[in-house]
Amino acid sequence: MTDKTDTDRPQTLEDWQHWTWVMGRAQQMLLEAWAQSLKTGAPWPTSPPAWGAFPPAFVAPPGAPADPTSMMSAGAEAWAKGLDTWGRMMGLNPPGAETRDRRFAAPEWSDNPVFDQIRQTYLALSDRLLGTVDEVEGLDQESRARLQFATKSFVDAMSPSNFALTNPQVLKKTIETRGENLLKGLANMLKDVAAGQVTQTKQGVFEVGKNLATTPGKVVKETPLYQLIQYTPTTDKVLKTPVVIFPPWINRFYILDLTPEKSFVKWCVDEGISLFMVSWKSADETIADITLDDYVLRGQVDAIDTIRDLLDVESVHTIGYCVAGTTLATTLALLDARKQQDRVKSATFLTAQVDFSLAGDLKLFAGEETMALLEQLTAEKGYLDGRYMAATFNLLRGRDLIWNYVVNNYLLGEEPPPFDLLQWNSDTTNLPGKWHRAYLEDLYKANKLVAGEITVDGTAIDLSRVKTPAYIQAGREDHIAPPESVWKIMDHFAGDNRFVLAGSGHIAGVVNPPSAQKYCYWVNDTPCGTLADFIDGAEQHKGSWWPDWARWLKAQDGATVVAKGARIPGEGRLKAVEDAPGRYVKER
Repeated sequence: MTDKTDTDRPQTLEDWQHWTWVMGRAQQMLLEAWAQSLKTGAPWPTSPPAWGAFPPAFVAPPGAPADPTSMMSAGAEAWAKGLDTWGRMMGLNPPGAETRDRRFAAPEWSDNPVFDQIRQTYLALSDRLLGTVDEVEGLDQESRARLQFATKSFVDAMSPSNFALTNPQVLKKTIETRGENLLKGLANMLKDVAAGQVTQTKQGVFEVGKNLATTPGKVVKETPLYQLIQYTPTTDKVLKTPVVIFPPWINRFYILDLTPEKSFVKWCVDEGISLFMVSWKSADETIADITLDDYVLRGQVDAIDTIRDLLDVESVHTIGYCVAGTTLATTLALLDARKQQDRVKSATFLTAQVDFSLAGDLKLFAGEETMALLEQLTAEKGYLDGRYMAATFNLLRGRDLIWNYVVNNYLLGEEPPPFDLLQWNSDTTNLPGKWHRAYLEDLYKANKLVAGEITVDGTAIDLSRVKTPAYIQAGREDHIAPPESVWKIMDHFAGDNRFVLAGSGHIAGVVNPPSAQKYCYWVNDTPCGTLADFIDGAEQHKGSWWPDWARWLKAQDGATVVAKGARIPGEGRLKAVEDAPGRYVKER
């Protein structure tokens, strides 16, 4: 490709021939992808995202300016006039408000009057549309939430940054590279279509067991539902009472064991904690019909008893992250009902919910339409392809997790930078269809867990009987498990509970190593009846909440033992099955 960047010179016949070649090459790539999909039986989208705006950049209609550069500028000016007209119709003030919106951070959005008008009018229109939802009368809470989510999704999708003709950065790069960015972007998009998900991090950089999930340990037990990992001690003495982590089965466990610098697992081991991790099996036909009973009895209770027997201890500390925290609460109530509550010394809940009355935007995906779709998607094999769940979570933050990559990967033709957290985010796991539907219907929609309408193995679950000491962590900006929803654990448990509000959200608020010196957390040691009361009297501490948790954990039982014998993976009654992180975490 040429290195010319002068956009003011007249276009030559050679230029037009080049742009015609670009168009032809793009069409050829689309046809080749379509033909390949016919061979493999893969689905082909009828409307590829964000590419509908590309052909007008290359096709000259009658009377159009005589070069592609002028056509692009004319398209932007027409869009600006259209936005301005809509703004006047809705009674908006003239554009002029400043914004820190990173979609429009590039100087081209402000330096060029046309794009400055597009930017400011779009932002004003967006604010007006979103504000209108709050003014609509006669809507119940659920309907208003649905309308708010739909409006925000529409506003984000229609951002001028998402389209080639109205994004000055894309236009500039298209002219500089003479369309090479668009061809690279099309190639990127076709790869994503074939893979069934948007690429969010540079491929080939990270690998589980190589530079992710590398904390030394052994798989010491394997069942059809989970593998149990025991980590190798790094201290001479360890806490007598071990810790077992139950990660969410909707994700891979290594969110807590990313690179060594970010690994909660490694940090715990270095703190002298005897640590175990459950690695759930990605659902296939063999476990398609499992239910809540299986995750409680043949998952959590079985792991707890296995560790107690292996180390010859009376109890264990437990950690439940996200949906596994919901299940952990159920497990605690079951053990209490069976007079076995002493098997668990303490329980830590990371961004977990038990009362779903304030569960946030995910409740919007528990309606009849969603249930019907899930029934259809799981009818053949009994399990849900994890890419559908990943798409749902991406939709909750569409601006950052979808449209950001549409612009970067497809319009600019760039490759996203390597990011371990987004590698994990893209590493999907399949879900048992029957249980996933029941989780949404019984918990998110009907809120049966706190209503006392859930049973496990014939035993009624009553959360109000749980007296196990609990450490309850929530993320201040969590959009999946909002802090007001996580707080409700405090309303239902009867034991000694400690609530901690961490900075950031569902992932970064949890995965925040002390060495990073990021964010902060809030504690309030006075009795509080509501989250608002907690916040009003909370004391802010800089950095990670991990050391606060470690102090709390050791206060529950600070006894230590020498790290030998069964405390070393594979040297007790359970022999090593394989090295950590095990094969379950790598299965698709």
